[in-house]
Amino acid sequence: MQVLENKLSVRRCLTFVTGLVECLCFAGVVFGWASLVFVLKEDGYFSSLCFNTTGVNDTQKLDCSAQDEQFSLIFTITSFINNFFALPNGFLFDHFGTTVARLLAILNKLLRLFLIFFSFPSALSFLLFLALPLLAIGGILFLITNMQIGNLFDSRRSTIINLYNGAFDSSSALFLIIKLLHESGVSLRTSFLFLSACSVVHILRTFFLLPRTFIPHPLPDRYAYGYKTEIMTDFHCLFLSEKTFRECLLSRFFVGHLLWLSVMQLRHFLFIGTLNPMLLRLTDGDSSLVSQYTNAFAFTQLCAVLCAPWNGLIMDRHRGKPRAAGETVHEADLRASVLSLFLTALQCVLFSLCASIPSLPLQYLTFILQVLNRSFLYGGIAAFISVAFPSCHFGKLYGLGTSLAALFCLLQYPCFALVNGALGGDPLYVNISLTLLSLLPFVHPLSVYLHCRKLASLRDKRETTAFSS
Repeated sequence: MQVLENKLSVRRCLTFVTGLVECLCFAGVVFGWASLVFVLKEDGYFSSLCFNTTGVNDTQKLDCSAQDEQFSLIFTITSFINNFFALPNGFLFDHFGTTVARLLAILNKLLRLFLIFFSFPSALSFLLFLALPLLAIGGILFLITNMQIGNLFDSRRSTIINLYNGAFDSSSALFLIIKLLHESGVSLRTSFLFLSACSVVHILRTFFLLPRTFIPHPLPDRYAYGYKTEIMTDFHCLFLSEKTFRECLLSRFFVGHLLWLSVMQLRHFLFIGTLNPMLLRLTDGDSSLVSQYTNAFAFTQLCAVLCAPWNGLIMDRHRGKPRAAGETVHEADLRASVLSLFLTALQCVLFSLCASIPSLPLQYLTFILQVLNRSFLYGGIAAFISVAFPSCHFGKLYGLGTSLAALFCLLQYPCFALVNGALGGDPLYVNISLTLLSLLPFVHPLSVYLHCRKLASLRDKRETTAFSS
């Protein structure tokens, strides 16, 4: 019996570590767009859209605003697809299980790398409109199938979910590595060919370190999974949820969470998508300075994996506190989430304020606040859904929430067009508007807090009535 327990413990630790590496290296690479777009410009993608203009004193200046607009459109489409396809990905995961979802993600990865591989020379730049969105679809599937690993470690469940989301964010540093290799003479094609070969690792994890269906919560005693060991029970049938999917969808928690996510995500996507032209404006077109700040931004993204666990630790620490008399586990989980939701909203306001100030050195602080807030944000999405709603609806609610938020984030492209057009390249008024909009997410933690107070008040009344009688 002890030997079996040791084997299960080793397998769970190996599953956790390899899942972290997978999320860190492959899942969220599209958020390293600022580094990739620098390489794409160097390789001449959409270079035909640049043309010489005559400035003051008859000086010649290269105008690449049309090129920047194409890259902005690609990132808008990619970030939209990244979130919108979380909905079919969530339904796919809930219905078919882990193995089918991951095999689809691996196939998707190979296809997108194939498209990027053949998108050069610049005459085939349009293939990026297919390749980058596909890059996002597969990445979110890897994240969804790995977040369930938190169920293997119940007391640290929220911490692990946040850690994987932080690793998902930090994987954007992969494009920084590609950028540095490119500057050392390694071609973009060679880098993506190597990434294609790494698919072998995904296949091995799928069949040996993950279940065919799902990791249940709560976890049964001596639960085994993987090749020839998985308990072949559909655990989703074991849990009769109190709420239907429709009831969860129409609840104020889901609506509030959707508002909380949509506004903050729009702020982040617009910042990432416009980082390169913003740096060009603040540095007066100095390419060496732009490269320096782009590298700094990419390095801070790597720190997301260090920032994200703090959000989970906040939730798990409050969950571990003694519960009040009559308080359920579900109520305790909701109460523990309030501080996390509030801190995430507060970070977004501070990040947006810094991003609105046109000071180049201040952008270092902006980068730090951005990665801290984004790591709290994406970990908080999954962590809150996992504690507020039945586990059998996790994939669908997570997917639907991120998909609806993606529709809202389509506003980033008209915002970019407004800055480039009517505002003459100055994003100040758009940044101020977004900062004011960033106050709306505070509604969600306030709503959850008031709900918890109401439940506590009802318990007190019941106890008082019982004592009086």
